[in-house]
Amino acid sequence: MKAIFTTVSAKIKALNFLAISIGLVYLFFGALKFFSSLSPAEDLAIQTINSITLNLIPEKTALLLLALWETFVGICLLLNFHKKAILVLALVHMFFTFTPLFIAPEIIFSNTSFAPTLLGQYIFKNIVIIAALATLLKDVHTKKQLRLATNQ
Repeated sequence: MKAIFTTVSAKIKALNFLAISIGLVYLFFGALKFFSSLSPAEDLAIQTINSITLNLIPEKTALLLLALWETFVGICLLLNFHKKAILVLALVHMFFTFTPLFIAPEIIFSNTSFAPTLLGQYIFKNIVIIAALATLLKDVHTKKQLRLATNQ
C-alpha cells in the first residue's frame, strides 16, 4: 500500500494538487448555486450582483450566470484546460467577491466591532484562494518562459 501511495504521490505535483483543490471548491460552490437556497452565499451574491449591475440582470439569471462561471472554472481547473485563461477568470471572480466589503459593510462586520460576521469570514477566506491562484498563474508564466528559452 505504501508503494502505491508513494508512486501516486510522486506523479502528482504539488501545484497540480493545488489546482485540483481549487477546482473542487469552485465546482462544489458553483453547483450549489444551481439549486435555490442551497448556497449560503446566495443572498449575498444576488445583492452584490444587483449593486454592481444596477439591477439590470434579473436575480435568477444573475445567479445562473454565477453558477455557470464557477462550475466552468472548477471543471477547467480539474481538467487542466486553458489554465492561464481560467486562472485569470478565477482571479476576476475573486476580485468581485470582495465588493461587499465596500457596498454592504454592515453584512460583513458585526455592529459592535470590526469582527467579521460569518459572511465576512466567508469572503476573507478568499485571500488564500487568491494567493493559490496567483501561485498557479506564476507557474504557468514560468513554464512558458522556460519553453521559450529552450526553443531559442
